[in-house]
Amino acid sequence: MKKIILIFLISVVQTSLFAQININNKSLENVINNATGQVQNSNGSNLPESEITKGLKEALDIGTKNAVALVSKTEGYYKNPKIKIPFPPEVRRVESTVRNLGMNKETDEFIKTLNKAAEDAAKSAIPVFSEAIKKMTLTDAKAILQGSETAATDYMKSKTGLELASTFKPIVQQSMQKVKVAQYWSPLAKAYNQLPLVEKANPDLNKYVTEKAIEGLFKIIAEEEIKIRKDPAARITDILKSVFGS
Repeated sequence: MKKIILIFLISVVQTSLFAQININNKSLENVINNATGQVQNSNGSNLPESEITKGLKEALDIGTKNAVALVSKTEGYYKNPKIKIPFPPEVRRVESTVRNLGMNKETDEFIKTLNKAAEDAAKSAIPVFSEAIKKMTLTDAKAILQGSETAATDYMKSKTGLELASTFKPIVQQSMQKVKVAQYWSPLAKAYNQLPLVEKANPDLNKYVTEKAIEGLFKIIAEEEIKIRKDPAARITDILKSVFGS
């Protein structure tokens, strides 16, 4: 009799253990399924492909327009240490030399005019960006969505870099004439070039400002992209919330 009771108890314990294991397995399965669902729901991967493309185009449109607005406002380059255009590096020795000669005011004004020219040129970037955004394909959108935190910025660089350079350069040149960059550069260069045993300084200022203006603009676009990806408050439309999460 005792033997029968013992066998019965063992059976009950085994049944209970197997039931508990099944329950735990079911709970684990639920956890895995939920986690998988959350991953699939992140970054818009469960959205229709057309919505993903639309959302990324909207993100780029907002990001580029915000960036252009920031850099093209009054002293947008000059007062932003991240993108402020310094004295051309190949003639940096000119800056230190003429400052030592007491020409600080002239040097500061020269730097300010360089930044003003970049500011003026940046305003022309919107149509270039808009055209590149219109041409974005589904393949582009997927690569951006799955790419790095600046994948959209990198895409825009590859698609617009050359056109921005050709668009910016004449505007930079015109702006530099308007703000009289030569008026500030000439006395600095003259004072420096008159010194004995120095290599004459004559940088291509138009090219320099054009390149720095584009470089600074893309720095700000990258910041805007990172903000949209990471900060829910920056996702100001429903489609952005759907693609990047709310």
